[in-house]
Amino acid sequence: MASFPNPRLSPPEASSSSHSPTRRNNHHNPVDDEDDVLAPFWPPDVPSNRDANISASAAAGILAEDPIPDDLTEPVSFKRKQKRSAVLSQPARLLSALTGNRVRFGSSVTSPERPRSTAGHTLLQGIDSPRRHNGSGGGNGNEAGNGGGYKDVMPLDWYVEGPGRRVGYEDLTAIDWIFEYTKERQRLRVLESSARGLLGYVTQLIDASQVWFILILTGVAVGTIAAAIDVASDFLGDSKTGYCSSGADGGAFYLNKIFCCYGYDEWSKCVGWKSWGAALGVTSKGGVWFIEYFFFLLFSVTFAVFAAVLVKEYAVYARHSGIPEIKTVLGGFIIRRFLGAWTLITKSLGLCFAVASGMWLGKEGPLVHVACCCANLFIKPFSNINTNEARKREVLSAAAASGISVAFGSPIGGVLFSLEQLSYYFPDKTMWQSFVCAMTAAVVLQAFDPFRSGKLVLYQVKYSTGWHAFELVPFIILGIVGGLYGGLFIKANMNVAQWRKTTTWLPGPVSQVLVVSFLTALVNYPNLYMRAQSSELVSSLFAECSSDFDDQFGLCKTGAATAGTIVLLLFAACVGFFLAAITFGLQIPAGIILPSMAIGALTGRAVGIIMEIWQHNHPTFFPFSTCEPDLACVTPGTYAIIGAAATLAGVTRMTVSIVVIMFELTGALTHVLPIMVAVMISKWVGDAFSRRGIYESWIHFNEYPFLDNSEEQTIIPDVAAGSVMTRIEDLVVLTATGHTIDSLGSILEQHPYRGFPVVSDPRDAILLGYISRAELAYNLNAAIEAPRSLPPETEVFFSHQTLADPRTTLDLRPWMDQTPLTLPARVNLHLAVQYFQKLGVRYVLFCDRGVLQGLLTKKDVWYVLNGAEAAMKGSGIGTSISVGVVSTTAAAAGVSLAGSAGRRPAEDGEGSDLLPDESPSAHVESIL
Repeated sequence: MASFPNPRLSPPEASSSSHSPTRRNNHHNPVDDEDDVLAPFWPPDVPSNRDANISASAAAGILAEDPIPDDLTEPVSFKRKQKRSAVLSQPARLLSALTGNRVRFGSSVTSPERPRSTAGHTLLQGIDSPRRHNGSGGGNGNEAGNGGGYKDVMPLDWYVEGPGRRVGYEDLTAIDWIFEYTKERQRLRVLESSARGLLGYVTQLIDASQVWFILILTGVAVGTIAAAIDVASDFLGDSKTGYCSSGADGGAFYLNKIFCCYGYDEWSKCVGWKSWGAALGVTSKGGVWFIEYFFFLLFSVTFAVFAAVLVKEYAVYARHSGIPEIKTVLGGFIIRRFLGAWTLITKSLGLCFAVASGMWLGKEGPLVHVACCCANLFIKPFSNINTNEARKREVLSAAAASGISVAFGSPIGGVLFSLEQLSYYFPDKTMWQSFVCAMTAAVVLQAFDPFRSGKLVLYQVKYSTGWHAFELVPFIILGIVGGLYGGLFIKANMNVAQWRKTTTWLPGPVSQVLVVSFLTALVNYPNLYMRAQSSELVSSLFAECSSDFDDQFGLCKTGAATAGTIVLLLFAACVGFFLAAITFGLQIPAGIILPSMAIGALTGRAVGIIMEIWQHNHPTFFPFSTCEPDLACVTPGTYAIIGAAATLAGVTRMTVSIVVIMFELTGALTHVLPIMVAVMISKWVGDAFSRRGIYESWIHFNEYPFLDNSEEQTIIPDVAAGSVMTRIEDLVVLTATGHTIDSLGSILEQHPYRGFPVVSDPRDAILLGYISRAELAYNLNAAIEAPRSLPPETEVFFSHQTLADPRTTLDLRPWMDQTPLTLPARVNLHLAVQYFQKLGVRYVLFCDRGVLQGLLTKKDVWYVLNGAEAAMKGSGIGTSISVGVVSTTAAAAGVSLAGSAGRRPAEDGEGSDLLPDESPSAHVESIL
């Protein structure tokens, strides 16, 4: 083992241990790409390292000289170019556009192509592009072009400076946004420089149109799937109460109740629909009630269990709504198989059965997950987007808008939902792309018309009257109730989830779904409002009482009968609150948007009926003086929709998108102001409980390393970054020289960190760069395999070695990030956090005058921010400052992180210990 005078550095082990190549290859696990969501980027000239063994032909691609685009072979010069004559340049441009050749003037002979040097290197080759280099990375420094006409001497090592080459991202790690966008800019420069003539412009047009092609296909697929889910869930849900019998009316067993009774003004007059009591020939009223109750329980439990079995057996990521995971993915996190083909199929089928079970859940949130799955599948054939994680997330942000578009029939609301709730990075071009995708999905859904009513969603309504000034008071009350509901619901749901996670005697996930579905069906059937499907209930609650309205729930009763209606509505809202709290979080596809709207609509309708009775009995009361005598003064349906908007705002903490969605549902511009008032009040009241909405709460509960880029939700301790970073004494640091393949392999086996800083030598510790675990392991594996077949004692270095033989040494400079983001150690933590939130970096190194002082990773920042927020709320977690340590406390979490002080399971560790079925449960000490 080499000795290092400076005790701050962990020495690289240079012992010639007999570790086999197979053991060093263990971290490259084969991954099935068929349902891989965010397939990692592999450079075009680098073979994939997903298999443990690297073929000879694959390894040869690293050493072979790759072709360089014609326009990039000349050295870069910063000399000012002479302007061409305008008279001569215009004909030349026209001729160039038609022929594709560049005509140059100023010489005795005009040739279409200028002789190019084949030995030049350019700056554009520095970022994950094909390189021409020898093993040592050396060069003569004199790059001649056009017969030696250029006298500019380029620096010796320019061709390897930069962020370095990359292999694929590992599962449950963060992406490097800066690297991905730099790679895309380089690709566009190469594409533009090689575009000549009409063919070049066509190539650029095809490249630019790929995104639009993906989004249009996504919109068509999402609209089709949403229509199929609507029809299938309605058929299965109606089958709990009866079936469509064949007869003179032309019915068929595969028709749901709406289609079977299509053309009837009232459900009671429909002779084609048979209840289970009538089908079995039961005549007594008690017997009919018992038989229908039994079938309701049987089908409800069966559908729920079937959905849970689908999730457990085929795609565990199809559970829940998927929006917390989508927010995390769009924030730059890799979760494999979350957007794969099996997840899409399981989620779509599971939604049909879960919604039909009658449990208090919705399909609106999961449709966003379905939309992102569709977009991910259509991205795969287009390598330019599929190999760039940043561009892929832009497409996914645009596709997410189509899910809300078909869920609410609200294309504009879908765009704003993606902007306000989901997207981490949302440029102007993504907004336009989101609008096109959402519009396409809505058009396709309208073409299918699944309800045969011309409505995109079942609860789309129109109001014939406006609102009055005195109604602002009950609207404000509904806003307060909605905020209270949201805050209490989030606390109740999180407590249930925590209890479910920590209780050991609970049965498995399928058994839990069975128990909850049985309890839900047992409670739902006796109450008329809870027996119906959520979409049908919300549709009736939103509707306006009129002569053509089929009042199957008795909402338009008058006189003394309204008292019972009010009691049932409020009772259903209270029981629905409890059932939704224990349902959201089960291992089935389930959203929370529609249940929240249903609970708010129940409360709002009850308040509306109370106001209607009050105005009817006391028309001379001075607030009612503005009412016209011949028209209805109070419309209870408007109270229902405002109550739904308020509760939805209280749960999700969204504002603008909810207002637009509700406006598009009602089509009444006059109701925008009361909806805005109720949403505003609801958010204020909800924020008094916690600034986190339901989705952010689940992200925090699952401990996903998601850093919200909105400053209002971030509590940042006012300390120096040096008190939070992992100091150099606790880091495993690599030196520029003194390593062998075997010693580096031993370091990888002994330390699970995701990356290692590289310094000049142990004494000075001048920072040279940073190399991640994936790139280091890949190159070591490639070097020991054919065609190089280097021995384990081969020298490895990270700096230029003049006398090194490229055939017998391994130069890792091209794979090292030689320009990492650095900050002084004394800088305020707020600035360091801004680097992670705004730039999306994975790590930041701290240096003083070039000397490495410490490291801060994205997971470290997540620990610090969540620990600080917990301390601000008096959670009881310790508040001591440890020197450079961000660790867990066994008393608070019961889990300690591996390694010594300051060492996480991975130095670049964005959730490396996450599993598909569980999340890390560690909580951080707060730093104040």
